[in-house]
Amino acid sequence: MPNPSVTLLTGRAAPLTGRDILSGIAKTPVDRPLSLGPGGLEGDEQADLRVHGGVEKAVHHYPLDHYALWRAELGDLPPLRAPGGFGENISAAGLTEADVAVGDVFRLGSAILQVSQGRQPCWKLSHRFAVPDMARRVQQSGRTGWYYRVLQSGTVAPGDLLERIERPVPEWSLHRLWHALYVDRLNRAELEGIAALDLLAEGWRKYAVRRLESGRVEDWSNRLDGPA
Repeated sequence: MPNPSVTLLTGRAAPLTGRDILSGIAKTPVDRPLSLGPGGLEGDEQADLRVHGGVEKAVHHYPLDHYALWRAELGDLPPLRAPGGFGENISAAGLTEADVAVGDVFRLGSAILQVSQGRQPCWKLSHRFAVPDMARRVQQSGRTGWYYRVLQSGTVAPGDLLERIERPVPEWSLHRLWHALYVDRLNRAELEGIAALDLLAEGWRKYAVRRLESGRVEDWSNRLDGPA
């Protein structure tokens, strides 16, 4: 596996265009080293800390590889012309959800990161792209990106290499996790595996536990469709 070089992106919380709602989804590339700690990158902000940011979602990675696929499907939309369209903090080519597993540990600069969960797209992507069902498209495609927790704080810089140094559960790729949660949604064997996956963020393990107990899949409409 190559060790891809990264583009680093940050952004401040700001009102969404035409809406009285703050969001930190607009990220732009940085050109200098930044400190990276448990709360994320220096200078980066999230607006709604109930569902964004935090220790388990300190850094968002979106594969650069997916941009060409989205352009082929949607055309040359402005958010697809450069990294940052999906609100990511790290953009890199050569790693996708099929190649990356829950718990994978990466070195970036002097920091150490660990994959904590996949990304659950929300309606703000639809607003950003001006595509009414963009959040649903992202979820259905499996091209969601993922989050890291920070195991060791450090300094990171644009162009640093993202080097995988540990792979404790390679069988639990992010693609497998996505398939279990969004495609084969009530497969008990997969749900039991997810519930027992200690390296996965607790919130995602709870989805599996609730489905096992209830035999039902949670309602995603608020997250995907947003307020009326």
